[in-house]
This record gives sequence, structure tokens and C-alpha cells, in this order.
Amino acid sequence: MSDLSERSRTSLPTTSVGTNRGAFGWTEWGLLSGIALIWGSSFLLMAIGLDAFSPGVITMLRVALGAATLAVVPRARSPIEAQDRFRVAILGIIWIAIPLTLLPIAQQWIDSSVTGMIHGAVPILAALWATVLLRRFPGPRQLVGIGVGFVGVTAIFLPELQDSTATALGAGLALLAVTFYGLSANLVVPLQQKYGALPVLLRAQMAALLVVVPIGLLQLSSSTWAWSSALAMIPLGVLGTGFAFVFMTILVGRVGGPRGAIAIYFVPIVAIALGVIVRDEGLDPIAVVGAGLVLVGAWFASRRET
Repeated sequence: MSDLSERSRTSLPTTSVGTNRGAFGWTEWGLLSGIALIWGSSFLLMAIGLDAFSPGVITMLRVALGAATLAVVPRARSPIEAQDRFRVAILGIIWIAIPLTLLPIAQQWIDSSVTGMIHGAVPILAALWATVLLRRFPGPRQLVGIGVGFVGVTAIFLPELQDSTATALGAGLALLAVTFYGLSANLVVPLQQKYGALPVLLRAQMAALLVVVPIGLLQLSSSTWAWSSALAMIPLGVLGTGFAFVFMTILVGRVGGPRGAIAIYFVPIVAIALGVIVRDEGLDPIAVVGAGLVLVGAWFASRRET
């Protein structure tokens, strides 16, 4: 086979099933909890960052800090075969660079509640992409869990959606971003199973840097300086773009893209809880019902695949 034919074959989108098709154990629930806690708190950190920095600057800083964090881990510098480097680079662009650039832009025209609800479509989109790539549907328990979880996420944001000022452009950009999230949750599975999470994520974030740095530099002039915003970037980058992506990669490698993506359902629960505790925000009863539905949906999705 020629080099050109080999590259064409290996650059095609592909995924695989998780190595653990049984019920979630302590490891899976631990990874899921870590993802939810870190990404749930990222909304608060981004809000603090936006007090002084432009969206492009925030994206540049968080990706740079995430890549730097992984680079100090020796395991992350393990080699990746030449035939997979293109896939890893594409993964960095569609999982990190594009969504982290699009979402702040989208939020100029839509409410954060709409963004949160659209985020709830990630497991659904992950299941759709898995169906296309694997040529088979997820198990019935997983489909029920994904569906119930999405109803729960919608209920969580329903009170705010009633006063939404969303526009089609903003919603479309957010939906495009989460579509890439759903695809990426599947594409990273075979790469994680072959190389582990750290080598894949380090190179993916370095590829993402090539895209986000020029945008961030262009927006430096429209940013100001505040210590609170600068300090918020440290956990946002180290944890939110460093460790959380690693946790997510490990999780989907173990249980597959659609089942691993249910971690996204827990992100708004953490975000709302922090809003109540830190900012003394109100809590609508229907949001509590929604949180309960998310837990029920996650339990169904976490059962043994059939």
C-alpha cells in the first residue's frame, strides 16, 4: 500500500467501543465526578476572567496552561506513531480549539441558560455519531438514560429559558460547538486505548494552540488587567483544560463515547450549586426535579450494555 493510501485510510474518522461494557464501577464514577466538579466550576471561573479579558484571550490562556500542565508529566511525552498524528491534530482542533473559540462568541447573542441546555445535547450527539461510526445503535438502557438525562438538563434550565433572548446565530454556533464535542467523544476512544490519555491530550492541545494563539493575540488590545481574572485562569487552565480533558478521555476510552458523555449532564448541577453557595443565587424547585432526572438518566446509562 502506498504512503498516500495509508494516510487516507488512517485519517478517516473512526471510533471503537469501550473496554468496560459492564456497569460503571468506582473508577468510572470517580472520573465522572471529577469531570463534573471541574467543568461545573469552570463557568464561575470564566465569568471572573471575562471581567478583564476578552474571550479569545481566555481561550488562549486556558489552552496554554493546560498544555503546559500536561507537558511536565513524563508519560505525556511518550511517542505517538506517525500514522496517528494527523488524527490527534484534528482532534485538538475540533474538540478544543473550535468549541472553546465558538462558545464565548455564541454567548454574545444567547443567554448562558440556552448554552447550558444546548450542552445537554452532547450525549445525544455522541450517540448519533457512534451510531454512524460503529453502524449500530447504543443499547436500550443507554438510550433511555441519555433521553431521561436530557429531559433533566432541560428542566434545570427551564426557569431561565422562559426569559431567554437567544438568537438563531448564537444558538447555531453553540450547537456547532457541541456537535464537535459529540464527535470528539467518539474519535478519542481508539486513540486513548492505544496510547493512553496523556500523550494524546498533550499533542491535541498543542495543535489547538496553533489555532487559538493568533486569535488571543488579536484580542489582547481589548483586554485589561485584573488580578482576580488572572488568578482565575490558573485553575481554569490547569484543571479545566488540563486534567478534566484527561479524565474525560480516560472515561470514554473505558466506557465508549455515548456512555462517557453523560458526565456532561452533571456539569450544570455543579454550576448551579456553586451559584447558590458562592453567589447566593436562587434555586427553582423544577431545577431540583431536573437534577433528580439527571441522576436517574445517568444510572440507566451506566448499566451494563445490552
